[in-house]
Amino acid sequence: MLGGMYYVKRKVLRQVSRLPGARLLWSKMHLGSLETRVFLGVGARPMYTHGIYSAAALAKQLGVPGISVIEFGVSGGQGLLAMEKAAAEVEQHFGVAIDVFGFDTGGGMPAPTDYRDLPYVWGQGFYKMDVERLQAKLKKARLVLGDVEETVSGFLPGLRYPIGFVAFDLDYYSSTKKAFRVWDGPPETRLPRAICYFDDIVWPERAYHNEYLGELCAIREYNLDHSEMKLCPIHQFGRTQPHSSAWHDQMYVLHDFRHPLYCVNITPPDPAFTQSPL
Repeated sequence: MLGGMYYVKRKVLRQVSRLPGARLLWSKMHLGSLETRVFLGVGARPMYTHGIYSAAALAKQLGVPGISVIEFGVSGGQGLLAMEKAAAEVEQHFGVAIDVFGFDTGGGMPAPTDYRDLPYVWGQGFYKMDVERLQAKLKKARLVLGDVEETVSGFLPGLRYPIGFVAFDLDYYSSTKKAFRVWDGPPETRLPRAICYFDDIVWPERAYHNEYLGELCAIREYNLDHSEMKLCPIHQFGRTQPHSSAWHDQMYVLHDFRHPLYCVNITPPDPAFTQSPL
């Protein structure tokens, strides 16, 4: 009956959350269980909470004791602080350890390399970080400062846990492509399916994002260059959620098809998930 009750509960939540002000109340008052808030997509950065929650759930199902979560492009630090807070709650919920990392130059964006970096939208020195102020606010997350091309290569050998969730917020095509080197390590440095969020594929409107520049171009080229690892959007993700949001179109998954754990079945043992109803 577990599977049946699961679907009944979700149906009820869908209906209740449609009441005027219900979702705002959930966000402001921090009401409901973590599972409920993730399902409804409420909170300051629901894409981070959803990604970390999903990655930790997968790690738990696979018997992996912990995961690493990363934000590429920290800037003022609001995203990393939100990631740190979400990680602490998810860690307690699943009993899965979570290490949090934030990559940034610390000195703002570098100069754009060519048109693919959308120089008509961003430029050198944008989003400079106040390193000392942010460090004072962080409780657990670790800042990794420097050129991402150099910092990523030295980062992977020291990982305690495989990468489960990554938020890419580097704006540029060139910086994002360098950050994809985080997938260059051996299989044990990542989960077989790592959740990703790409911040710069929708806004701002004047960017006119497409697959020939920016993050979308970096994704397209990565997939062309790799036959057994692919970055794919979560197909029809928004339609599976009670309230469709723009960030649903920004969620991707890094599929490592040759990962030793990729084909491990994670379907719950309840018959409701494996048998057709009469």
